[in-house]
Amino acid sequence: MGSFYEKLVRPALFQLESERAHEVGVGAMALLGLVAPLRWVLERCDQLPESGVRSIEAFGLRFPNAVGLAAGFDKNALAWPAAAALGFGHVEIGTVTALAQPGNPRPRMFRYPAAEAVINRMGFNNRGAAAVAARLAHQPGPGKRRIPLGINLGKSKVTDLEKAPEDYLVSFGLLADHADYLVLNVSSPNTPGLRQLQDEAHLRVLLSAIAEANRAREVCRGEAGKPAKGRVPLLLKIAPDLTWPQIDRLLGVIEEFALDGVIATNTTLERPGRFAAISETGGLSGAPLRCRSTAIINYIARATSGRLPIIGVGGITDAAGAAEKLDAGATLVQVYTGMIYRGPFFAAQLARALSDRQRK
Repeated sequence: MGSFYEKLVRPALFQLESERAHEVGVGAMALLGLVAPLRWVLERCDQLPESGVRSIEAFGLRFPNAVGLAAGFDKNALAWPAAAALGFGHVEIGTVTALAQPGNPRPRMFRYPAAEAVINRMGFNNRGAAAVAARLAHQPGPGKRRIPLGINLGKSKVTDLEKAPEDYLVSFGLLADHADYLVLNVSSPNTPGLRQLQDEAHLRVLLSAIAEANRAREVCRGEAGKPAKGRVPLLLKIAPDLTWPQIDRLLGVIEEFALDGVIATNTTLERPGRFAAISETGGLSGAPLRCRSTAIINYIARATSGRLPIIGVGGITDAAGAAEKLDAGATLVQVYTGMIYRGPFFAAQLARALSDRQRK
């Protein structure tokens, strides 16, 4: 299946402008999500053999395999119902912002096939938290899904940095009921000032506000006459361009507010090797990010003695890259750019390879 994609389908898609090809992919996956019989057949084909394979437990959730679809592919909750049929063990939608926004001007996504890389400066283009919540209200909710659904939250571009907590709280209030876990994205390089939220002072204010809102959900669970909601697992997505002292401070704040996990990492502003001569602005993803993201995963795992669950993202283009992240200390992994180059069944291939490795 992978060879068929790489020889026939990928060349046709790569004739399209990068973002247009992305839209075609989202549309095809959304269509699959609507065709229940085909989805059912694919889910059965992509199921891992039960013998010797353990599901994965992290932040109070159970994952059938370690491979997830990273945020950025399905920004508006259009395609995720088909994720299990393609072999994913979880899916993360978004990034969703409180306000609908068009993102940055096109073109804003660029492929580099020789390096199996992408540069994007999308800018959180999405229809807004209210629209996404309305769509999710008509889709299977928590406890009724084949795989966990994460929702990645970001800051609206027009919101001043000082008002960021209020902005995230709007999205949290609209989307928490629909999420198996929530991610606070403070690390995209494509929204001006967003990465400053990784600074200790800004991060403490943001996490204080979100943690308080999350605790209030747990309190409501025990109050008569109020709907049972419960606390939602909270994760933080960080940049690969942080220094080790910055990561140390960030981990201190994560521990202070008892976050459930961290996603390492987002795209990079660095331009290693051949990319030094490329002038396109935006975040670089794909194979060039592999070593840096793995190093950060390993650093966090060692710094926290393995107590903090890590979702490893960045540069996974084959089973060896996924296994490398897990060996470095990740509990789960996510892919996106790798799927662009390897095709829609890349997750199923990875999950099968990792399960074979687990049995051995």
